[in-house]
Amino acid sequence: MDSWVIAMMLGASLVLGGVALIAFLWGIKSGQFDDKEKFLNAALYDDESELNDAAEREHKKKKLKEKNYRPE
Repeated sequence: MDSWVIAMMLGASLVLGGVALIAFLWGIKSGQFDDKEKFLNAALYDDESELNDAAEREHKKKKLKEKNYRPE
């Protein structure tokens, strides 16, 4: 391989790595990775059926709340 090919590959990898680093830092700063609910729900509902039951209960709560809502 010629040295210019290696230099171009090194340059391209540094540029792409820099773009990835900037995107990662932007994601951390903007809170893209702050999903505390996911970890809490994962600990509460180990099985898929438990998670489905919880989702169904939330849906029923929402329906009752809409049904009892009376605008004044």
